[in-house]
Amino acid sequence: MSVLEIAKELLRLCQSGQNFVAMETLYSDDIVSVEADGSAPYVGKAVVIKKSADWVAAHEIHSGVAAGPYVNGNQFMVRFTFDITIKAKGLRLTMDEMGLYTVADGKIIREEFFYAQA
Repeated sequence: MSVLEIAKELLRLCQSGQNFVAMETLYSDDIVSVEADGSAPYVGKAVVIKKSADWVAAHEIHSGVAAGPYVNGNQFMVRFTFDITIKAKGLRLTMDEMGLYTVADGKIIREEFFYAQA
């Protein structure tokens, strides 16, 4: 698959609520995931999927929108906007982030997230 095809497939799966299918099928086994909070990168498909599952468990997701993709060379970006409630705090908010994905050998090898600052 080309970078554009991978980007469109990730977007399609995310738009249909199949984020974990996207990770299972499009991510490299050695993917690196970098969050904007300064924490250490997450390395490996199983670790990245667990990180995402933990995030989903900690939040009530009322709605979500994925927009894009925005492609440049072997990278693409997707904008995610979520209406969520942080379960531990009972705080409802809109989360706006950009995901930058890097592709090599037909798989996503790196994802980096950037958050809108209030």
